[in-house]
Amino acid sequence: MSDTVIRTTGLSKRFIIGHQVEQDPLLREVMTRGARALFRRTADMVKGRSRGVTGQIEEFWALRDLNFEVKRGELVSIIGHNGAGKSTLLKILSRITEPTEGQVEINGRVNSLLEVGTGFHPELSGRENIFLNGAILGMSRAEMRRRFDEIVEFSGVAKFIDTPVKRYSVGMYVRLAFAVAAHLEAEILVVDEVLSVGDAEFQSKCINRMSEVAGSGRTVLFVSHNFAAVRALTKRSIVLEGGKLAFDGPVEAGLNYYTSTLGRGGTDRNWGRGKDATLVSARLLDENGNPTDHFTPGTALRLQVVVDTTGMPGMSLTVILRDQHNLPIGYYSSDPFSSVALPTTAGRYECTLSLDKLFLAAGEYNIDLQTTSTAIISDHKVDGALQFHVTGCNPGDVGYDFRQDQGFGTIALRLSAPLHFKRLAGAAVDLHSDERLGQR
Repeated sequence: MSDTVIRTTGLSKRFIIGHQVEQDPLLREVMTRGARALFRRTADMVKGRSRGVTGQIEEFWALRDLNFEVKRGELVSIIGHNGAGKSTLLKILSRITEPTEGQVEINGRVNSLLEVGTGFHPELSGRENIFLNGAILGMSRAEMRRRFDEIVEFSGVAKFIDTPVKRYSVGMYVRLAFAVAAHLEAEILVVDEVLSVGDAEFQSKCINRMSEVAGSGRTVLFVSHNFAAVRALTKRSIVLEGGKLAFDGPVEAGLNYYTSTLGRGGTDRNWGRGKDATLVSARLLDENGNPTDHFTPGTALRLQVVVDTTGMPGMSLTVILRDQHNLPIGYYSSDPFSSVALPTTAGRYECTLSLDKLFLAAGEYNIDLQTTSTAIISDHKVDGALQFHVTGCNPGDVGYDFRQDQGFGTIALRLSAPLHFKRLAGAAVDLHSDERLGQR
């Protein structure tokens, strides 16, 4: 039997995107446009011409010419920017959608957890959904009965197992869904960003379970933006960029490659658009107001962000600072109910903000930007909008740099006053006495 369980050759997936030219037309305009389109189609058919499509049409290649192999028992993470094609790839591997070009060879049964509660019926209880989901994934009723108690115990929702899942919280939903998928006897387990839901204890259980699955000779494909989970679980990373294979190799090298692409493109990068507040560009400024990609510890972190706004009241700007492992270490959001909210007059604005002085450890950092409404709903989000480097951090003049890779954290803490010691009454403990070891 071959050790290769997944092989892709020239794998590509194309979508056709239609863009509506006009928004919110009047009823008479809809009727007029519909009549004209019908007349054109009829004329094209009579004259033997191919029928045109109204509006603007765009081809979008979510995946383009992917070639890779996955061996039996491998733990592989698939990482990349939002829209890089990760979920599309997993849907093709799970046989949910077909490729436009190329082919996929899969040797073994695939269990997929691509969305929270995939295959669950909201009106059925947790117990009923376990058997329903198992049947969808190809398990027999006897197999489900044998696994039932183990699944319920792992999910931690035993108290609510006979409650309709529509009354479950999102966390309970994903716990049960993951428990079913992770305990089914399939050769390949595909997991797409579901560990972002649930507490730290459950996430640790999931990682341990997937390690057990791989240890039994089965294969795990894992998509996540949680670098800590990727490091803990996988040994190999596949990095996608714009639907193409950009990197395939050891997980640490893959994560380093991915973080190096965050913020690539600067002010010329096309970030798309939001509904009411669009992020146009951003740059980091030094103490003199000049653009830079370096930060000096002990200074204010200054950002200059260009935003287009429709003037919708209550829009705010959010900044998330991430370390080299993509873990969030700092957060700022303007108050939509005060004067620092985005302007309520439509137009393009340049916003400059300075955070308090920071002593960041040496290493790489990224900044996510986001505009939100008063309901804390994301309007436009750009992951890795900026990337910068800290070359050295020596806040205490101790003679060596404080670095991220030392494992002490990413922010060097400083005291607002010198350490103060107060002598207490009583004799000091003799540290050389054998009595402290219970010896005579």
